[in-house]
Amino acid sequence: MCGIVGVIGKAPAAPLLLEALRRLEYRGYDSAGIATLVDGHIERRRAEGKLGNLAGVLERDALPGTTGIGHTRWATHGAPTERNAHPHSTARVSVVHNGIIENHAELRAELEAKGAVFETETDTETFVRLVDDFLRQGHEPQAAFAAALRRVHGAFALAAIFSGHPRLLLAARQGAPLAVGFGEGEMFVGSDALALAPLTRRIAYLKEGDWVAVDGEGARFFDAAHQPAERRVTVTAVSGAAVGKGNYRHFMEKELHEHPAVLGDTLRQYLDPKTLEVRLPRLPFDPARIGRLTISACGSAFLAGMVGRYWIEQLARLPVDADVASEFRYRNPPLADGGAAILISQSGETADNMAALRLLREAGQRVLSVVNVPESSMARESDGALLTVAGPEIGVASTKAFTAQLAVLACLAIGFGRARRELSTLDEGRLAQTLLEVPSHAAAILEQDAQIRELAMEVAKARDVLFLGRGAMYPIALEGALKLKEISYIHAEGYAAGEMKHGPIALIDSDVPVIALCPSGPLFEKTASNLQEAAARGGRVMAFTDAEGEAALRRFAERVIVLPRIGEFATPILYAIPVQLLAYHVAVLKGTDVDQPRNLAKSVTVE
Repeated sequence: MCGIVGVIGKAPAAPLLLEALRRLEYRGYDSAGIATLVDGHIERRRAEGKLGNLAGVLERDALPGTTGIGHTRWATHGAPTERNAHPHSTARVSVVHNGIIENHAELRAELEAKGAVFETETDTETFVRLVDDFLRQGHEPQAAFAAALRRVHGAFALAAIFSGHPRLLLAARQGAPLAVGFGEGEMFVGSDALALAPLTRRIAYLKEGDWVAVDGEGARFFDAAHQPAERRVTVTAVSGAAVGKGNYRHFMEKELHEHPAVLGDTLRQYLDPKTLEVRLPRLPFDPARIGRLTISACGSAFLAGMVGRYWIEQLARLPVDADVASEFRYRNPPLADGGAAILISQSGETADNMAALRLLREAGQRVLSVVNVPESSMARESDGALLTVAGPEIGVASTKAFTAQLAVLACLAIGFGRARRELSTLDEGRLAQTLLEVPSHAAAILEQDAQIRELAMEVAKARDVLFLGRGAMYPIALEGALKLKEISYIHAEGYAAGEMKHGPIALIDSDVPVIALCPSGPLFEKTASNLQEAAARGGRVMAFTDAEGEAALRRFAERVIVLPRIGEFATPILYAIPVQLLAYHVAVLKGTDVDQPRNLAKSVTVE
């Protein structure tokens, strides 16, 4: 969440900052602002709402200067107003901040006792006033910034510019990502390589606790102990080309239609279509030698992990614990010596995931990350990483990244099964062939867009919706409910179908659509029986099934959408697509902001 950019350039900084912030819009935000140095003095422009509002302010009141900082804010402390928008400034210093300063109240009281007058409700202003206090005492900017860093606690990325220092930018990270970009006589900072890609491809990443002094020619890095440090400059693979919507109305719609290509690219990375073998890179642990595996993630990635748990336990007979990262990091679970863990993330920067990773590493666990961003903090700090080949995902609600995660976990489950001698070569080939059929079936599902849109017209009228599934369909039911909540703001719940009669059945009436994920197979009859119970109580059953299950469900379901039939193993990947597409169409019908739903951020880098 939030986005930070900084420029020490040759040309006016404001247009570069605004363009970089546009590339960070996917993170989610509710206000934005820019500050530059104009004749040595700090000037800023801010606006509530979208970047278009800030662009309008800049058109009416231009902001010159070649050194500046910019920010998209997702409100934590203080309402999403122009007054609380970043940058926060005094006459001496201006700061942008991503994260939370946990001891802000204590510091604020201390500074107010010294006569400081606060203008906002934000925790960020505490850091600004703290730096300003050290400057007032006669410290040079670098010393004042370092002294302030020693006083604050929390998770943050910070960037600051200073009056009278037109070629200086200071930045720091603690629990939130930050990168430095190297140009020709120009320097940049940004929350990620995507923001900096149009400006430079030469990137150095700050490590945990680092801070950096940037001028027009280079950067001096300091570690958490404030000692000089070397940080490697790499050439990022992230393209400088703008990520556009093409002919689609929304990024989410575009990304939904990228499912087939993303699934194909991801599977080809781990499956040999000629030999039908799973070919995993060298893993940081031997699946045959571990007694238990921990999976941890947040949001949709956690739901992918739940499916992975079903697969790994079934195919590899390896016990798996699956935990939401925000709970795992505080649960203090007993972890076996020599144990292993899989962390899953699109961004690789989520604060709870990073805390879980560090806890696992401290406990001696070997950590494998499944991640979409190869240069992310999670990928760099894990013992090994498996990449999803989803490309940039701009829509806040995860779509193609989720199915790519499932594809990687499916390959891992097969690989683990082979390593533990629970699967034969014949089994591996059969399962691999099933996975290789997924992209073409995904394309066939997208061709049923009109049917799913018709279903959405009914769902859009509801205030409450239930999603039901059994076995590995249960996490997909949760994913369907999560997507509907995220972007349409309709209350929705996902349940294991067999649990319906243990409480949720009390909610069922003619106003509550029941969305059933009911492919044919061993669990079909039991799920169909649960659905009949719902229909008998006036429930409006709307089912996704295959041709074999269609006849049985049509006897009592209001609507049945027939999906391609595929082997049971790969079914969760396919059934994720129509529930995401359903949520998309409902959101469009309700007129919500599909790509940037209220109160949500793409990469949650604070607790």
